[in-house]
Amino acid sequence: MSNIYIQEPPALGKVLLKTTAGEIDIELWTKEAPKACRNFIQLCMEGYYNGTIFHRVVPGFIVQGGDPNGDGTGGESIYGAPFKDEFHSRLRFNRRGLVGSANAGKDDNGSQFFFTLAATPELQNKHTIFGKVTGETIYNVLKLSEGLIGPDDRPEHPHRITSTTVIINPFADIVPRVVEEIREEEPKKKKKERQGVKNFGLLSFGEEAEEDEDEAQEYRGKPKSTHDLLEDPKLSKKTAAELEEEEQQQKAVLSTKENEQKIKETAATVSNIRDKLSFKRAKSPDGDSKRIKQDEKEESSEEEQEEYYIGKDRDDARKKEKERIQKEIKQLRKDIKGIKEDKIKEVLEQKDTGDNKKKEEDNEMYNKYIEEQEKYKKIKEKIPKKGAARETFTLELLAKFKNKLHAIKEKTQTEGEPEKMETDDDNLNSDDWLGHTLRFEDKGAVLAKDASSKGDDWFDIYDPRNPINKRKREKTDKKQKK
Repeated sequence: MSNIYIQEPPALGKVLLKTTAGEIDIELWTKEAPKACRNFIQLCMEGYYNGTIFHRVVPGFIVQGGDPNGDGTGGESIYGAPFKDEFHSRLRFNRRGLVGSANAGKDDNGSQFFFTLAATPELQNKHTIFGKVTGETIYNVLKLSEGLIGPDDRPEHPHRITSTTVIINPFADIVPRVVEEIREEEPKKKKKERQGVKNFGLLSFGEEAEEDEDEAQEYRGKPKSTHDLLEDPKLSKKTAAELEEEEQQQKAVLSTKENEQKIKETAATVSNIRDKLSFKRAKSPDGDSKRIKQDEKEESSEEEQEEYYIGKDRDDARKKEKERIQKEIKQLRKDIKGIKEDKIKEVLEQKDTGDNKKKEEDNEMYNKYIEEQEKYKKIKEKIPKKGAARETFTLELLAKFKNKLHAIKEKTQTEGEPEKMETDDDNLNSDDWLGHTLRFEDKGAVLAKDASSKGDDWFDIYDPRNPINKRKREKTDKKQKK
């Protein structure tokens, strides 16, 4: 385990997921996978994962979640589009508790993520690793994989994420996006209170009570003041709000009338100005000359356009002609170069052939070598290369060799085996050696010999410095002196 901590880089971010199986503490590698970590942190800050389920569980492999649809088909990144994969040499799917981005293919990462339940080397360089589960919360991840699992790896009773908390955020510029949700609340219908009905027939003063009730209904909800009760022209029965509304309506009517008058005045002035201008143009003698000048300008512009297009066609034709000539020049250069190369090759071949002929004439060994090559080439041509013909040819050669051995054996039986084999170079190519028999050294019993006796291969070793040889020399010297 310590080896894993040495290999993996340090984590800089931290997020806490609260699930129905318990809390899960995740540390993020924000330096090695910045896009994936930024996406995960911002979605956690916005509460995107709240209420989502872990929709896919493969025991001993992974637990996948993060899809708001709950079926593995939804989920978006904060970038508005799928972001690219981020692989790092020090991050590998070699143990459980790693957090990776789920995708449907290359560079197709969104909001979905998964936890590994074991080593998954088959996911290496296919999914981005951006975090790891730390502490004893790994056992809560294992709880997510427990339970009944239905078809398509969907759990029967899936666990869900209740809330997310960002503990350490290394990205200081992340701000949760404000999503305005307009919820139309239906107005609550108030229950109508049942009102009692007065029975005036039962009262002793029924008629008077009925009149009082009518007046009360008329003035119900209205404040009673001197403005309402007294008929004084100085006192107005209308409220201040009603008076303000009347004033505003009067002002609006006046403003509309003023606007209509202004529009009429401006229309009249514009019509007068137009009439004056048309009258002046009719009187002025330069009106026709101006028209003529305009017509001339238009004609000149048309002529210029025609000349432009004609010149353009000429330039295109010249360019095409130029390109054609350049192609012909290139082709001629290639042909000349090819002719020169062919001539150089011919000259070199002639020189080589001349030199070879001279060498052949001078060197007899070379001639013999060429003759042998031609000889073996002819033999090789006779040998079939493949198929049944090659097999029959080899069988014929084997039968021929057997007949040759039988013939030489009969010859040696009648004539006898030669005592010594000839070692001349001319006789080495003969087939007499096939009649020889192989004889090994006789290792039978041998008579005992004296170890001190000198054999045929014995030779004497004389050392003048040996003391025995010195004594022998002294004795011989004394004898000679006497």
